[in-house]
Amino acid sequence: MKNLVTLFTLLFVLNFNLSAQEQQEVVIIGTMHTVPKIVKHSYKPMLRFAKKYNPEAIYVESPMANDSISWNYLKDGWSKNYIQFYKSSKNIKDTFLFNTDKFKTLANKNLNDINENEIDYLINAYTYKRDNGNYDLLKYLKTYGLKGAKNPTRHEDGDLTFKLAIHQNLKVTNMDDQQSNGLYHKAWSKCSKEGVKNGNNSENSKLNKKDYNSAILPAIFRGLGKHVNKRKSLNRLHKMSSFSYVLEDTEGCKEGRKYWNERNMRMAKNIAEQVLTSNKKRNLVIVGAAHVIGLEKELKTNYPNLTVILMNEY
Repeated sequence: MKNLVTLFTLLFVLNFNLSAQEQQEVVIIGTMHTVPKIVKHSYKPMLRFAKKYNPEAIYVESPMANDSISWNYLKDGWSKNYIQFYKSSKNIKDTFLFNTDKFKTLANKNLNDINENEIDYLINAYTYKRDNGNYDLLKYLKTYGLKGAKNPTRHEDGDLTFKLAIHQNLKVTNMDDQQSNGLYHKAWSKCSKEGVKNGNNSENSKLNKKDYNSAILPAIFRGLGKHVNKRKSLNRLHKMSSFSYVLEDTEGCKEGRKYWNERNMRMAKNIAEQVLTSNKKRNLVIVGAAHVIGLEKELKTNYPNLTVILMNEY
């Protein structure tokens, strides 16, 4: 009987350990996109954390290559970079001789071993495939080399993401969704107009001021990256972007919240489906800080098999 109990205990422990090993993690880091010169080093605490985490996959806020709805908006949308990239991607289809075998070989090659001609080929290949995240990565590599930019570019996503990708010898994985972003911006303007007299705009200004004031000391002592990733800061950013601060819930604010939540839901779907079909255990998501709370909620609610953790809570 004693031997039987011991056997069951060992089987239970073994099964528990195997389950723990198979559990896939999604760790989320929130960035501030473009930052002022005075806080150009704000990405460094996040980069130190990310290197220590040692991710097997890096997910970035760049549109999915096959997301025709998002690209149909972005080709004439808010971003000059996306407009130019879409135009280049469309034009290169007629001139670039894409070779699947050559692309696979070079895409799997160690970044340390890629020569300049191979970098140029990959830049054209990622343009052809409409893979904006890896196009940006290879352009960064061509411009700054394996050590990355000597001085911060002030574009946090790039300073953090591309230096990390080179360090880990990883390409990036796109996960953004911009299908309703145009409608979101229209709703934002509508909510702002509605909020002139009902106190909503004043409430938003208070939140903005509170967010700014709370960041002063962390910015002075080079701790802004960690400050932004505190749950309190992330909740505040989520509240502003989702119009959850409003005193009177007007039509424009309701529309904006709907489109914001829907975008987070689709981004979470893009992340989860790719993580779950991979064999990667440590997955890092780098995204605008205002999205972090929404992504966390969507991932935890709809994909319970994934362990979702915020940077400061890891």
